[in-house]
Amino acid sequence: MVERLAKRTPLAEAVDTTDPSAWTTLDAGVRAAAVCRTELLPTRAWTEERWYAVGLPGMFRRAEHAIEAKLALALCHPHGRVREAAIRRAGAYPALLPLVVLRATDWADPVREPARELLRERLVPDTAVALTPLILRVGRRYRGSYGVELLTEVLRRAPRERIVPLFTDPDRAVRRFAYRLAVEEGGLSPAELATAAARDHDSIVQDLCAEAALAGVRAGAAYDDVLGPLLRARNPRVRSAGVTALRRSGRPEQAEGFLADRSGLVRACARYVVRQHATDPLPWYRRRCAAPDDPALPPGAAIGLAECGERTDAELLWPLLGHPSPSVRARAVAGLRALDVTDVRRLRPLLDDPAPGVVREATEALLPSARSLDADWLAERLESGRPRHVRVSAYRLLDAHGGVVRLRSAVALLDDPDVKLRTWATQSVQGWHATADVPRGAAEVGELLDRARHLFSEYALKRRKWGAGLDA
Repeated sequence: MVERLAKRTPLAEAVDTTDPSAWTTLDAGVRAAAVCRTELLPTRAWTEERWYAVGLPGMFRRAEHAIEAKLALALCHPHGRVREAAIRRAGAYPALLPLVVLRATDWADPVREPARELLRERLVPDTAVALTPLILRVGRRYRGSYGVELLTEVLRRAPRERIVPLFTDPDRAVRRFAYRLAVEEGGLSPAELATAAARDHDSIVQDLCAEAALAGVRAGAAYDDVLGPLLRARNPRVRSAGVTALRRSGRPEQAEGFLADRSGLVRACARYVVRQHATDPLPWYRRRCAAPDDPALPPGAAIGLAECGERTDAELLWPLLGHPSPSVRARAVAGLRALDVTDVRRLRPLLDDPAPGVVREATEALLPSARSLDADWLAERLESGRPRHVRVSAYRLLDAHGGVVRLRSAVALLDDPDVKLRTWATQSVQGWHATADVPRGAAEVGELLDRARHLFSEYALKRRKWGAGLDA
């Protein structure tokens, strides 16, 4: 970048002017070049040339792009007097305004103060919107608050349509700044804020807009425009805000429709609203889970029953392990685990379930009881022909066995084609130590350690063998 500008490449071709990080990279690059490539940088004498200030017709005017490129290097020069002289010339080149933003945080007063004056003069709504990402980026620097305060002042006076592009900027810091400003100035209606909360992927923007939308309405018809987007939002934080607001809006009965939401946060908020309406949500969950063959049973009903039920409610969850929906089966297993109800015999068949989510939940439920599972039966599921999620589950349970079983299963996977399984197995072997349940002097342990000797130094291998009671 520095070299291209030194060769008089036009600024727009040498620098990605739309990327704020390109300007900070250029600034750092010029200072780095000053250490060993001084011939690339303009001199103080060139920057202070009188003809440069007034501009002449003819050949100099035709070389404006070359002067602009060289001046960009001067604005980033490590010597303060060169930067100071460059700032005085920068006003004639609007494309250099991003570098003026950087110099407004300069450590040298003779550079910083003229840069701030120029920035205040040139920062109008159009340029402020374009420079917002860069100003916010350098605003985190020491002395960077001036630019942010000036930006806020300019955008407060800007027509709303000018700042609309900031609401969809890919930089989340820009979106946060824009929405905070809109909330403070009342520039967006509650319905628009609710739509923004439902649309944005940033949690800060979601919370900010959802809270502002709900604070901006009172009970009545106005709630319809706000609650709709919130309750339909994909993000659970936004949905939970909408569900909680159902109580204040005088329509708590609608919260029942969210008792089986896919999000635990939303389910908890729905139960709160229902209870405030003097209704116990537990009978609702029991009714839904009492029909294990219902193809329309929402998965959230199974885990919701466990979240507010009793251990005796496990009898309603066991039949759901055969439900045709994988999501219902997985949530039923999760519910049994939440109720601290585990039956190894009934859960073991789920380790062969075709749905990875079901196998994952069954594995989590069985890990505390891993030693009660047959190690040979689990070892069969390590075979390469098995589905990957079944193999991962079997290895996790074998690893939880500990002792010789853990070492045996890990060594078996040291040459496995699956990179992750091979990595986990390698780490397990390297971290293995003989425990009390490992027979002292067991020949199998010595053979397994020898097969994995490439993973240890000679000293570490001897220590493992001595720990297992073997002759090293």
